[in-house]
Amino acid sequence: MANYIVVNSRKSWQFNIPGAEVIEAREYFFNEQFIKMKDAKIFNLCKSYRYQATGYYVSLLATARGHRAFPDINTIQDMKAPIVVRLLAEDMESLIQRSLSHIQSDKFVLSIYFGKNVSKRYDKLSMSLYNVFQAPFLRVFFSQKNKKWKIQNIQVISINDIPEDHHSYIVDFATLYFSRRITHRKRKMPDPYDMAILVGPGEETAPSDEKALERFVWAADKVGFDVELIDKDTIHRIAEFDALFIREQTSVNHHTFRFSQRAWAEGIVVIDDPDSIIKCTNKVYLSEMLNHYHIPSPHTIVLNRESVDKVPAQMDFPVILKQPDSAYSQGVMKVNSPEEYYRTAGVLLEKSDLIIAQEYMRTDYDWRVGIINRKPLYVSKYYMAANHWQIVNWATDGKERHGMGETMAVEDAPRQVVETALRAANYIGDGLYGVDLKVVNNKCYVIEINDNPSIDFGIEDAVLKDELYMRIMQVFMKRVQSMKDRSWE
Repeated sequence: MANYIVVNSRKSWQFNIPGAEVIEAREYFFNEQFIKMKDAKIFNLCKSYRYQATGYYVSLLATARGHRAFPDINTIQDMKAPIVVRLLAEDMESLIQRSLSHIQSDKFVLSIYFGKNVSKRYDKLSMSLYNVFQAPFLRVFFSQKNKKWKIQNIQVISINDIPEDHHSYIVDFATLYFSRRITHRKRKMPDPYDMAILVGPGEETAPSDEKALERFVWAADKVGFDVELIDKDTIHRIAEFDALFIREQTSVNHHTFRFSQRAWAEGIVVIDDPDSIIKCTNKVYLSEMLNHYHIPSPHTIVLNRESVDKVPAQMDFPVILKQPDSAYSQGVMKVNSPEEYYRTAGVLLEKSDLIIAQEYMRTDYDWRVGIINRKPLYVSKYYMAANHWQIVNWATDGKERHGMGETMAVEDAPRQVVETALRAANYIGDGLYGVDLKVVNNKCYVIEINDNPSIDFGIEDAVLKDELYMRIMQVFMKRVQSMKDRSWE
C-alpha cells in the first residue's frame, strides 16, 4: 500500500522521506489517480484541520475513497472533545504518572512526531498516545495538580508549528516509521437499561413531531427501557444512560455531535453515532463515496476557488450548488446562469474550502428509503413544494412550506429504489438512515444519505404504524444487551 504525505504546498515541505511521496492537497482532491486509487495511506500534514478547512477535507475524502488517513476524521473530531480525550487516555494513567514524575513544574508539553519524542525517555508515552490518536504530528498539553498529571489538551499540528531544531528528528522518525508496519488503534468500550432521547424543543426542522416522539417512548418502554427526553443542557448526564437516541437535527459543529461523541466514548449505544454524523452531514464526503463505489448519482463536481471555472465548461444550467453541510433543503441553491453561479459559489466558498456543484434533475417527487441495521424500514415519496423545485420551500412567507408525502410498504416500492438505497447506506454503517433518490428515465440516482431521517406521525409510519417504532427500539435493545454481554466476557 503506497504512502502519501499530503501538504497544502510542496514549498512548505522540505524533507526527503524514503517510502512516502509528497503531494499537494489539490492533487489529492482532483487528480483522477487518487480518486480512483483503491489502496493508500494518507498522511495529512496540512496547515489546518478546522471544520471544512483543507486538512479536514483531506481526511474526510480519504475515508470516502477507502484510504487510510492519519489522522482520520474521527481523530480530528475526538481531540476537540475533552471527555473523549479523557476517556481514551484512561488506560495509560499509570504510564503518564511514571513518565512525568521527575518534572518539577506544574505544566508540560510533549511533542510527538510519528510516534516519538526528541527525548528517548518519553518514547513509551509518546507511542502510547500515538496509538490512541494516530496523527503524524501531535502536541499534548499536561498539567499537574496534587502531584497528579492529567492531559489538558491534545492538538494535531502542522510542519509550521514545529521548531526548526526538531526538523532533523522528523526525518529520522519518519524514515523509521515508514519502514515499519502501521496498525490502527482499537478503542476499548467501557463497561441495563435506561434510554435518553435528545430533542430540541421548538426546533422547526425537528426529525420527529410530538406524536412520533410519544410513539418512540411507548415502544422503548415496551422493549424494556426507562425513557427520558433530554435537551442540550443535560450533556453532563449522558453516563447515566445505556442508550442515546438523537431526535434533533445533527451537525458536526453542534451540540448533537458532542452528545454523540460523549455517548460513544462512554460505551453507550447511540444513534446517530459520530461516524455516521460526520459522513452523512457532508456532501463532499457523500459525493466521493458514491463515486468510489460506483453508485449512480447526479453528475457532481467538487470545487474550490481554483476550480470554479469547471462548472460552466462542463455542466448545463441550471445547476445545483450545495454547501457541504447543507440539510433539510437549506444551503442548497439552484443557479440559472453563469453570472448567478459565480456570485453564489463565491459566497459559499467563504464558508468552506470545498463546495458541491450538481446536475439538476427535475422530478415531481423524491424517493426516501428509511433504513436501520442494514434493513429497509419504509419507503416514502416526498413531493416538491408548490411552485418550487425542492420538497421544502424556505423562501415562502406562507405556512405551507412542504410538499405532500406518502409512504408505501417496502415490498410495494420499485425494487431498484430499495436495493440502490441499501447499497449506498451500507457504506455508511448500520445506523438509522434516510436515503434520498430520484428516478429519471427508469434509472435510479442517489441524491444524498441522511443520518437522523424524518419520522413523523402519520407519514413515515403510515404503513407499519407502531411496528416501525418497535423495530427501531428492538435494534437499540439488542445492541445494549450485546454490549452488556461483552462486558462480562
